[in-house]
Amino acid sequence: MWLFVFFDLPVGTKKEMKAAARFRKEIMKDGFTMMQFSVYIRHCPSGENAEVHLKRVNNLIPEKGQVSILRITDKQYGEIINYWGAIEKPLPPTPQQLELF
Repeated sequence: MWLFVFFDLPVGTKKEMKAAARFRKEIMKDGFTMMQFSVYIRHCPSGENAEVHLKRVNNLIPEKGQVSILRITDKQYGEIINYWGAIEKPLPPTPQQLELF
């Protein structure tokens, strides 16, 4: 399971800039990585784990701006075609699941 967080947050005032920076930093602390500007992704080993991270993001959303969250399966994510310029770039390998006994 993959979570995508797309956001467009206002940065017109110092308060808005601070809120946008805090949101970005906090989702990165939760394991999200930047795919593009304002698009962050995170691999989750299960649907239950994805729900945990989805709730964390919901609690971080600033009072202004737009935030969208998309959940997709590993199979759907595997269908992404990435281009950097005119050169196709393969997907990074799926993170290994950590098992604790």
